[in-house]
Amino acid sequence: MKMSSLQKNRYEYAPKLPSVLAMPLEKIELRSGIETGSAGDQAALSQIFKKTFGKPIVSFEAGNNPYAHKVLTVGVVLSGGQAPGGHNVIAGIADALRAGSADSRLIGFLGGPSGILQDNAILLTSEIIDSYKNTGGFDMIGSGRTKIETQDQFKSALEVCQKRQLDALVVIGGDDSNTNAALLAEYFVDQNSDICVIGVPKTIDGDLKNEMIEVSFGFDTATKTYSELIGNIERDANSAKKYWHFIKLMGRSASHICLECALQTQPNIAIISEEVEAKKQTLGQIVHQIADIVVGRAKNGDNFGVVLVPEGLIEFIPEVKMLISELNALLADHVEYFSTLNTFEDQAEWVNKNLTRDSSYVFSSLPNNIQRQLLMDRDPHGNVQVSRIETEKMLIEMVDDRLAELKTETKYSGIFSSQNHFFGYEGRCAFPSNFDADYCYSLGYNAVVLAQFELTGYISSIRNLALPASQWLAGGIPFTMMMNMERRQGQEKPVIKKALVELDGKPFQSFISEREVWARESAYVFPGAIQYYGPDEVCNAPSKTLSLEHS
Repeated sequence: MKMSSLQKNRYEYAPKLPSVLAMPLEKIELRSGIETGSAGDQAALSQIFKKTFGKPIVSFEAGNNPYAHKVLTVGVVLSGGQAPGGHNVIAGIADALRAGSADSRLIGFLGGPSGILQDNAILLTSEIIDSYKNTGGFDMIGSGRTKIETQDQFKSALEVCQKRQLDALVVIGGDDSNTNAALLAEYFVDQNSDICVIGVPKTIDGDLKNEMIEVSFGFDTATKTYSELIGNIERDANSAKKYWHFIKLMGRSASHICLECALQTQPNIAIISEEVEAKKQTLGQIVHQIADIVVGRAKNGDNFGVVLVPEGLIEFIPEVKMLISELNALLADHVEYFSTLNTFEDQAEWVNKNLTRDSSYVFSSLPNNIQRQLLMDRDPHGNVQVSRIETEKMLIEMVDDRLAELKTETKYSGIFSSQNHFFGYEGRCAFPSNFDADYCYSLGYNAVVLAQFELTGYISSIRNLALPASQWLAGGIPFTMMMNMERRQGQEKPVIKKALVELDGKPFQSFISEREVWARESAYVFPGAIQYYGPDEVCNAPSKTLSLEHS
């Protein structure tokens, strides 16, 4: 395989570990804290997770590990969408296993969770792992979105893990994947199996986080990749001085990516979905706010600008959120009948008749192309596929209409020309930043120590991330501590609660203290490409969000 010079050089990078994990394994001691509850719905969750609910938070400190050199066979699976650093999690697992015993083995399940159900796996050797270390992507073993959630699937998974003589299974995934891992851990214990199930927090969206999981891996690299592109567009906008660029960014359930990119690049406008919902803003109000900024800049002769739009915005607008909720329930309850409606006109007519009056009005007032997108195929949870809704194009169209109105009222005399962009896949498989390379390697290494102490039902936790890697803290938190109950496909189900942007948090407060200036002026910041060599402030700095949260 032909390799770039950067790829060759990245193989030589030695990821850093927290000082406690850098010690010999026999000197790492387990410390247990108090028993835990859940993020919500404790009574219901304690009944679903009768064997694994209420486990304590654990940490690792200097001391004694009597299990350090136990021979282990560990399985690993990548689940869900790609995120930079996944290969380093696997490298960390492999190196920790080798540090414990040369006879330990790492089994990689191919193609995601389906690899477990189909017993499709390979032995991951040093030669395989070393050819992927510090690189982006999940192509070492592949990933997939198959869910292990039924009793038959649990049974099959246990049989395969027993056949492979696994001591532990490490699930690398986001909130849904780790929710399934929690259910699998519960099933294994219920079946008197001592196979540990351990999770690793992965999602570029940044919505798998709490006090103990400060950030999910991939967020740092993805936001730095997007910010480089946004900075390039800002430079172009400020050079050509003739386009308004509307940029949609990944992040359906939360606006962490949009907020982080705004802090890095200082665009003229950045919409934060959580603020829209808290203020109960209508779509019309959002359009008017954007138009007002366009008018203000035009008065200064600046007929250009940059607008950041979170992917999931439309679901946070209260009136549209209610519409989507009704659509999700309506279509889930009438799947077969809806599938018989062959034309959009028939679908729209039936939907309008069965929605509430308010939601029917909202649906009818939306542009035709948005109506069509709302009725497209559902995602695996039975919900609207928000990523298919071209929110940025909708805003451009509606802002253009608003500016035309203002022109007729002689309140606007500028020129509005627009460009639209969607940054998503560009950030999912980038070469991981030094931060993500170190963080992911530490998460994987830490997962093996959890397995040595036979801690099932835990997610690997590395904290204190705003400081240098040597000062990071290692441990684990129970899956159930992060969970609540949510309605999915018409049923109440246990899920890991998504973390939204906190409007009283330091990152958002820093943003709102500056955004009026950014709206008026072209105060753009150009982060440039991710750097791997050089001063710490250039190549090892954490995200703005992490730095502000721990300032």
